[in-house]
Amino acid sequence: MEESIGFKSLHIREFQGHKKKVHSVAWNCIGTKLASGSVDQTARIWHIEPHGHGKVKDIELKGHTDSVDQLCWDPKHSDLIATASGDKTVRLWDARSGKCSQLAELSGENINITYKPDGTHVAVGNRDDELTILDVRKFKPLHKRKFNYEVNEIAWNMTGDMFFLTTGNGTVEVLDYPSLRAVNTLMAHTAGCYCIAIDPLGRYFAVGSADSLVSLWDISEMLCVRTFTKLEWPVRTISFNHTGEYIALASEDLFIDISVVSTGRSVHQIPCRAAMNSVEWNPKHNLLAYAGDDKNKYQADEGVFRIYGFEGA
Repeated sequence: MEESIGFKSLHIREFQGHKKKVHSVAWNCIGTKLASGSVDQTARIWHIEPHGHGKVKDIELKGHTDSVDQLCWDPKHSDLIATASGDKTVRLWDARSGKCSQLAELSGENINITYKPDGTHVAVGNRDDELTILDVRKFKPLHKRKFNYEVNEIAWNMTGDMFFLTTGNGTVEVLDYPSLRAVNTLMAHTAGCYCIAIDPLGRYFAVGSADSLVSLWDISEMLCVRTFTKLEWPVRTISFNHTGEYIALASEDLFIDISVVSTGRSVHQIPCRAAMNSVEWNPKHNLLAYAGDDKNKYQADEGVFRIYGFEGA
């Protein structure tokens, strides 16, 4: 049980700034900044010291006119970030100035966004199950495709030649990239698949489902190698840590589970007060950011996120 003892002694810090609940948290590629996107129509950039205890500076990204549902950082540039909103726009921002540098007007309410690992393209999914792929430089659509099934979270593999869609049918659709030709349909779960994460070492991907299970897939064989069974509610968000040793899973259960990827064994649970919307490990340290539907004692949204993994009080 040696690894779990290390987790027990770590601390949680809370970060407050949003007026409504936080939908999405994401670290930049070097792990120095965290972005939070909120129902309050803003995103915020926080400078996080991995060992620091000082006051945290944050910058507000203002301009969206609806909820900022998901955000993701440029994988090659530590100060560029993309946000997807219900206002039908996708925006690129410079995190140093807080200024919006690019804006694309799309056709629907955007709920999912992800960068291609080489930083050249951004994929956006909307509530109408339409996928748009934008060229980052011109910020114009390269591909648009509407699917006749529910499309949830989306991801590229690490080499960028495969694209994954999680669907409401319990499948993972594997497409060739850039042709977007269907290569494989994985019968992953008995209920809708909601979220997907790619192992940073490129060996696996993990899929979280409404059936409360997380399945782990060998990416070269496209076979399920194990499942994580600790949660009892639909899995909303999952993340691998930077070494690929651990995976964090969260749902409406009032804890976040941390399990060992190689064995499936749960080693720690972080208590929560509400359903979680987003968990993400830092790319350099074992710091886990998480945000959910937290309410204050007056039943109003708290607008907080937390980071677990700080050492010392």
